[in-house]
Amino acid sequence: MENLIVLNPFVVGRYVSEKYFCDREKETEFLIKQVENGRNVALISPRRMGKTGLVQHCFQQPRLNENYYTFFVDIYATSSLAEFVYLLGKTIYETLKPKRTAWAEKFFQIIASLRVGFKLDAVTGEPGFDIGLGDIQAPQTTLDEIFRYLESADKPCIVAIDEFQQIGTYEEKNVEALLRTKIQQCKQTLFIYAGSKRHLMNNMFHSSSKPFYQSAISMGLEPIPMETYVEFAGRMFSQRGKILDRAAAEAIYRMFDGCTWYMQMMMNEMFALTKEGMTCTTEYIDFAWDNIIMAQEDRYQAILYGLAPKQKQLLQAIARDRIVEGITSSDFVKRHRLVSASSVQAALKPLLKNDIVTCEEGIYRIYDYFFADYLAKKY
Repeated sequence: MENLIVLNPFVVGRYVSEKYFCDREKETEFLIKQVENGRNVALISPRRMGKTGLVQHCFQQPRLNENYYTFFVDIYATSSLAEFVYLLGKTIYETLKPKRTAWAEKFFQIIASLRVGFKLDAVTGEPGFDIGLGDIQAPQTTLDEIFRYLESADKPCIVAIDEFQQIGTYEEKNVEALLRTKIQQCKQTLFIYAGSKRHLMNNMFHSSSKPFYQSAISMGLEPIPMETYVEFAGRMFSQRGKILDRAAAEAIYRMFDGCTWYMQMMMNEMFALTKEGMTCTTEYIDFAWDNIIMAQEDRYQAILYGLAPKQKQLLQAIARDRIVEGITSSDFVKRHRLVSASSVQAALKPLLKNDIVTCEEGIYRIYDYFFADYLAKKY
């Protein structure tokens, strides 16, 4: 992995190696320590703050990589237990397939209900996993088999489930209780529950009426300190024969409140704009920003096309203010010529549900910083 050539060191949306990973030393040590002590962990922080990268970074550390089987499954797009089971089984199989261990070979022996998906490649003779959602006829049965398989491993397993709060929205009503029961019976399988909706995750793990109450050590994820990220960004530039002006790096950090994904996206574009031997200054920021917005414009238009008129009006109002406290106040409603506080509440609900708008401690903003700027300037 370390020998992989990465032309742009500001990697976005995936983990490549420790070389391109910024800081999180304390968080890495804390998370690994919890796992080594047999504790499940609830990792709670806003989306795009770096939860996925942190988990995958931990999985690459020798203390976990050499002593555990590790699996990472993102359930953000799931809406039912069948989809959850499908993704979990597929992830486990595809992660283990290259390892060719004796345990990996037992996958279809133990998870018999997925045997319909076992196929041999006509050319290579290699086994493959060819199954669709429709093949999950009895999700609970398959889930039982998957847990039995994990528990039969020749070394402990770690299963990281990203956007774990999704299970609370499934069409089935007992999924939380079902999963809690299965997980409670595990003796050598540990779980990392990563979630971005703090109020839902906190309710799941800190409310005494919920099945997962006090079942995991809670861990938050704050922005990487400015000084640390600025030093990292400057080092990435200098290693490739380019110079990053400190003022430019600090400006980008402030623009995105230290949110990792957005900083990386901007740095990726600014690095691409800077020629070898040249200095990247604050003058590059507008060019980089415009390029990113241009690449996303079709997606933003598609989002707007799918919204009702009152939702668009509210979204544009939030974009103009950037952050909103008291979103149903008479001042906000009148200033942006919205119909009423009740219409704001009705329009806000689907925007929050679809993660177009986010709310932290009573403060609302458009989740995507680039989309917010696009709306503010275009409308």
